[in-house]
Amino acid sequence: MTDTNLTDEHVLVSARGGLGRITLNRSRALNALSLDMILAITRALNEWRDDTDVETVVIDSADPRGLCAGGDVRALREAIIAGKLTEAAEFFRAEYVMNDLIAEYSKPIVAIADGITMGGGIGIAGHASHRIVTETSKLAMPETRIGFTPDVGGTWLLAQAPGHLGEYLGLTGATMNAADAIAAGFADYFVPFERITSLVEALETRADPSTVTELILLFDETPEPSALVAAQGWVDDAFGRDTVAEIAARLDELSGDAEVGEAAAAARQLLSEMSPTSLAVTLASVREARNLDGVRAVLAQEFNLSDFLWAESTDMVEGIRAQLVDKDRNPQFSPATIAEVPADFGARAVAHRAATPLWN
Repeated sequence: MTDTNLTDEHVLVSARGGLGRITLNRSRALNALSLDMILAITRALNEWRDDTDVETVVIDSADPRGLCAGGDVRALREAIIAGKLTEAAEFFRAEYVMNDLIAEYSKPIVAIADGITMGGGIGIAGHASHRIVTETSKLAMPETRIGFTPDVGGTWLLAQAPGHLGEYLGLTGATMNAADAIAAGFADYFVPFERITSLVEALETRADPSTVTELILLFDETPEPSALVAAQGWVDDAFGRDTVAEIAARLDELSGDAEVGEAAAAARQLLSEMSPTSLAVTLASVREARNLDGVRAVLAQEFNLSDFLWAESTDMVEGIRAQLVDKDRNPQFSPATIAEVPADFGARAVAHRAATPLWN
């Protein structure tokens, strides 16, 4: 059996007893993915793909606060400001190659999405073959808050969510707990946090049951009912509308409803805090993803969208500044309102093609 311990500062890689383990270890940034981390994960997965001593892969975190808070967008902002768009594109290219590798991997990948798992963290956990959440899990695709759009294959997951939950989650960046994540198709199993260590040990030493799925089911429990599912009636009503403006208008109407008014008003408030440009692109992106054939095709679309947004909008630079650099939480997006976004902006975004495509 392979018994290695290939350690990088921010990604701990080891293989033992048939189990390959990738542990994110950048605690200071809650495992925000740098290019070096992405390349380390990709390298480990490629090395194990044809290694007969490694039968299963686990991806987890050394930080109990969460798996991964996203990508290192501060570094990305600096590259964009410096005009190093090629450098920014290469970061996305490397990340999307990793996302696709996880989605298409020939061996079981068990991703443990406990705690905060957002943005780039979804790109790791959301495409694994076995996706585990716990009572601490907080999953979200909050890119519209920083003037961007859900990526890392996230729009594929959003597009496959029941009804119009995908539009709701993508536009508002709302956070899912374990039950919500399973209901929306972002996760498969609920395992109490206190049993995660035992689960990983069992994956390493397993003799019986014979499959990864059967073993996980020994630890799997039923979470509390999903509030997201309970809200699907009014969510579908509002977020099934044709445009962002119509969605916002319907939420305004529902805000006066005795039963769902408070939740609808909260969703409307979230929309008012997001980049109007990003909202238009995200709505078009999620809906176009429903017409695409799998994660690989969706990643190609998301790569084109990033290229479009860098050329057509300054909102990403401003959104990252407001949320993560100056932290004043007061972004000055341009245009500032949904009404000011050109009606064809979303359609133009999904029609755009980068000069150098993601997949040749």
